[in-house]
Amino acid sequence: MGRQFAAQATDSACNAHTDRPAMLRLAGDVSGLRVLDLGCGAGHYAAELLESGAARVVGVEGHEALLHAARERLGDRAVLHRHGLEEPLAFLPDQSFDLAVPALVHHHIDAREQLLAETRRVLRPGGTLLVSTTHPTGDWTGFGGSYFADDRVELPFGDGFALSYRRMTLEQFLGELLGTGFVLERLLEPRAAEEARYDKTHQQPLFLAVRLLRP
Repeated sequence: MGRQFAAQATDSACNAHTDRPAMLRLAGDVSGLRVLDLGCGAGHYAAELLESGAARVVGVEGHEALLHAARERLGDRAVLHRHGLEEPLAFLPDQSFDLAVPALVHHHIDAREQLLAETRRVLRPGGTLLVSTTHPTGDWTGFGGSYFADDRVELPFGDGFALSYRRMTLEQFLGELLGTGFVLERLLEPRAAEEARYDKTHQQPLFLAVRLLRP
């Protein structure tokens, strides 16, 4: 599954042409920044950030197959740690990063409050947090039931696999971020770039992407 996900994320409409461009747009100028890529997957974000001028990128990923793909993509340009995000980031110093990027990670985590608190700890005051997640309305449309459900759902993926994550309302998603002390600066509902456009990405919301400030 990890190998299939790494391959798909390289050029898929959802990852490469919807989520990633929106998050990089929210990141803005990253020249000279110290960046923490949480759930770095196969290293696609780290590569883009380094090419955009980030001074240092540290990636954290719990799945060995994805981390192997990240190592192949990045070589020695980034520091990569195998570490599950359900556990504290005790190996990272306080206030050591300017930017943290958990892209399409938040909804997979059960210990979200802990992860947000740890992310706030390792960000310097004035630092930035970028978070993308599945769109609550898109999940409601896709899975049905109550919009206010917070159950775990499974999305078929690849060759007989499924991605498991927890759907949540917009109120819950933003409430968790703001409740940790972050300040919302901008929110996007990304649509696919024209070169990868297909109807679904322009007719119903698939993702949310937000930029937050660490006071």
